[in-house]
Amino acid sequence: LANWEQIKLRERARRSVLDGVPRALPSLLRAHRIQEKVAGVGFDFAAPDAAWQKVEEEITEFRETEGADLAKREDELGDVLFSLVNYARLSGMTPENALRAACNKFEDRFRAVEATLTERGKSTASASLEEMDAIWDEVKRTES
Repeated sequence: LANWEQIKLRERARRSVLDGVPRALPSLLRAHRIQEKVAGVGFDFAAPDAAWQKVEEEITEFRETEGADLAKREDELGDVLFSLVNYARLSGMTPENALRAACNKFEDRFRAVEATLTERGKSTASASLEEMDAIWDEVKRTES
């Protein structure tokens, strides 16, 4: 794989292995492709555990930005997300699939919360957060 990347660099007169990764890609996919490319030239963690340590390090750095301006916090959050993508890749997971499934699961659960409230003659506007959280927990329990 490393040789393949080097051959492509020479053949296409690229200056970087990253030149072929379009900036217009959705961010999760772009992060995944960037990490695949640099892994192809040996710039990678040896195992998922090492990548998870980086996730923890980035979370710590993010927490340290409490009270900082939005740009700084967003920068550190980006590092957290990027490191999570790397951990997922090294663990054989596709972060896009994982996030899509999480969105679908959240949507299904929230729709169930809304339906339960309607059955009880309420709406999300008239229900408290505590009431919606309790229904959410009920929905989660019925899924298991």
